Amino acid sequence: MSEMQEPGDAMAADVAKVSASQTSFAARVRNYFLTGLVVAGPLAITVWLVWSIITWVDDFVRPMIPPTYRPESYMPWPIPGTGLIIAFLVLTLLGFLTANLVGRTLVELGESLLSRMPIVRPIYKTMKQIFESLFSKTGSSFRKVALVEFPAPGMWSLVFLSQPPGGDVVKKLPQGEHVSAFMPCTPNPTTGFFFYVKRSDLIELDITVENAMTLLISAGMVQPDNEAQKKLASLAATAKAAQVARKTETVD
Repeated sequence: MSEMQEPGDAMAADVAKVSASQTSFAARVRNYFLTGLVVAGPLAITVWLVWSIITWVDDFVRPMIPPTYRPESYMPWPIPGTGLIIAFLVLTLLGFLTANLVGRTLVELGESLLSRMPIVRPIYKTMKQIFESLFSKTGSSFRKVALVEFPAPGMWSLVFLSQPPGGDVVKKLPQGEHVSAFMPCTPNPTTGFFFYVKRSDLIELDITVENAMTLLISAGMVQPDNEAQKKLASLAATAKAAQVARKTETVD
């Protein structure tokens, strides 16, 4: 005959089953919550950013429109995006007018007036160069990504390459081809360090600026695709070999 199970053992087994069931249920709830957060989080942030931009443009453009021509004057509620549409149409019309001879003449006249204002002149000139560099099809702003040995030997950071230095800067720099490099901070890429560096001290990467931005903003948590990872690994090996070669030359 088999031994009878003690009441205490049976109770302990029941408690263990209930505890395991509760733990499993809590784990499933946690996984469901994290899955929902992963799905809804990026979507909510994207919607919030887009809505904030639309609202900001509407609030900026709406005061310039006479109340008679505002859609909310004829409807019980305002229409979001009206200011954005009007701004798009106005900028497109401005570009169309500037493309002809009369428009170019007026723009040149306005720029000549601004160039004579001591305080306004450097601000306008700088802003114009930045916008032309960012939105020009032939511009070279942040078109390439590279690695630079920073902040210490053996440590490599991502930098974005822009136009080469010009003017008096080139004359003052040491001999050798230099490029303008911007190293953004993580996770806020709008801040960082700008410096001139020799092209020979850089290792250019064959990855897009978007992939590099994703890598920086996520602090390495979101890696590029497999092909880009292989390229990064290969370039990292090349960087290590170059470092070893420099040390060997120093010793010799």
